[in-house]
Amino acid sequence: MAGPEQKKKPDGRSRKKKGRRKRVDYYDYSLLAVIILLTCFGLIMLYSTSSYMAEVKYSDDMYFFKKQALISAGCIIVAVAISKIDYHILGRFTAILYISAFVLMALVKFTPLGQEVNGARRWLKLGIQFQPAEIAKIAVIVCLPYMIVNMGRQVKTLRNCMILAGEGGALAFGAYFFTENLSTAIIIFGITAGLIFIAHPNTKLFLTIGAVGAVLLVGIVMLLYLTVDPETNESFRIGRILVWLRPEEFADGMGYQTLQALYAIGSGGLMGRGLGNSIQKLGSVPEAQNDMIFSIVCEELGIVGGVMLLLMFAYLLYRLFFIAQNASDLLGSLMVTGIFIHIALQVIFNVAVVVNLMPNTGVTLPFISYGGTSIMFLMAEMGLALSVARQIKFQDM
Repeated sequence: MAGPEQKKKPDGRSRKKKGRRKRVDYYDYSLLAVIILLTCFGLIMLYSTSSYMAEVKYSDDMYFFKKQALISAGCIIVAVAISKIDYHILGRFTAILYISAFVLMALVKFTPLGQEVNGARRWLKLGIQFQPAEIAKIAVIVCLPYMIVNMGRQVKTLRNCMILAGEGGALAFGAYFFTENLSTAIIIFGITAGLIFIAHPNTKLFLTIGAVGAVLLVGIVMLLYLTVDPETNESFRIGRILVWLRPEEFADGMGYQTLQALYAIGSGGLMGRGLGNSIQKLGSVPEAQNDMIFSIVCEELGIVGGVMLLLMFAYLLYRLFFIAQNASDLLGSLMVTGIFIHIALQVIFNVAVVVNLMPNTGVTLPFISYGGTSIMFLMAEMGLALSVARQIKFQDM
């Protein structure tokens, strides 16, 4: 009898070891932490940047800060709530989301509900005032992954790639035509191209298309540089391109904001003037709390402060990359990839404009620039990324 009992012991121990391997739920607290850190940093810099002009215009140095802080706090709570919802439920609303984005953008152009702010008619007032082009970004991030998953292996055919490009391109065209927001249109199309590349990673094809596009772009820029004067040209966007190429020649006109931002960065040096000690924010940089806030960050905190902020964004993108790589299914991976592309493009565009590496686009710096609409939809995307992260399963040894 001793023999059989001895044989059972190893089996029992092995079964016990196997029992220790269990699936554990995951929540990306690192992503949540960097979101909160960026938001808090943004609020500090927003107050420092906007307090003087807020006092001049509204007799309240905390005017911009209080509005942004209230919206940010509420949106973080909403993002956490969204993270508790299974993202697969969005499949029921993809058509509604896609059509709604188009309808809301069209309302800006064709109805009195459209509002003009700082010379741009991009806002819609429906109880609250917001930019419907931001909804188009979320629509492409949500709808295209569902289309790719439903296409299956057929997504690699040229026909289906063209369908995907058409769906995303239509939203990009809507953002440009209905709201005259070229920068948002470019971002939407960039997200579309990125998702198609992930679904159909034909590197040679994409490199060929990119090379041809780059050659055409350089040719157009050179032609404009040689033949058009931005001060007399009627096209606002062509004027921006030409100012980008030679801003010092138009210091009293369209190049004023760009040059003042460069002065701010240069005067900050390596370590900066100190928090709150910016000179350029005292009216020299127009609307410094919006898309030019990075120049004030560099003036007050120096190149070191600017690099630290970019490292925070790099860590945010790393967490999104981690979630996309480990998502429980292709749908979640593609959604987070779309969010990754959106954040990356917006940071690159904003910083490139501030240091005059590209023409002014009006793109805000995520979590840092002032804007209730921007923070609201960014937090919705972060909630979606956290929802995908919650579906990740790891083996607990």
